[in-house]
Amino acid sequence: MSEIASKGQLRASYLRWAMVTVPLILLLGFASGRLAPSGDDNRWFAALAKPGFMPSNAVFPIAWTLLYVLLGLALALVINARGSRLRGPALALFAIQMAANLVWPPLFFGLHKVGASVILLALLLVLAAATAWLFRRVRAAAGALMVPYLLWLAFALALIVEVDRLNPGAETLVPGGDTTQIVI
Repeated sequence: MSEIASKGQLRASYLRWAMVTVPLILLLGFASGRLAPSGDDNRWFAALAKPGFMPSNAVFPIAWTLLYVLLGLALALVINARGSRLRGPALALFAIQMAANLVWPPLFFGLHKVGASVILLALLLVLAAATAWLFRRVRAAAGALMVPYLLWLAFALALIVEVDRLNPGAETLVPGGDTTQIVI
């Protein structure tokens, strides 16, 4: 036997990693989203003018859950690719783009920094594209699993740019009643 590990052993190793990475990414995403209410639960956001192509609030938790599952699966593939020389850089870039991803909801929904949110989302899209490219070089399936995330980020960027255009001075808008703004 010339192989170090059989296909079954490699598959089992991947599944073990996926059982860690998928819940971890879901937990991180959920925790980030809980730092400040979003959607109609956020009075500031509810008061903003929205573009006609804004999905209903029900779409966002479903989409993000699915995207985080795909990211967790992609991450598990790359973690399990022990022989790849690009594994380390791919994992480091994934961590950086994930940190940017997790900072965005509190920045937008909590701090109401619309302009900074647009910049961060554009940076996140570039970081995620670079991560997907590296993931693809490590494992083609890992790069493919990131494509829906890239498409969603591009859509989110278009959405937030339009929200910014429709709401000049949105950062200074004060919601009625209890505030949902994070103050630093």
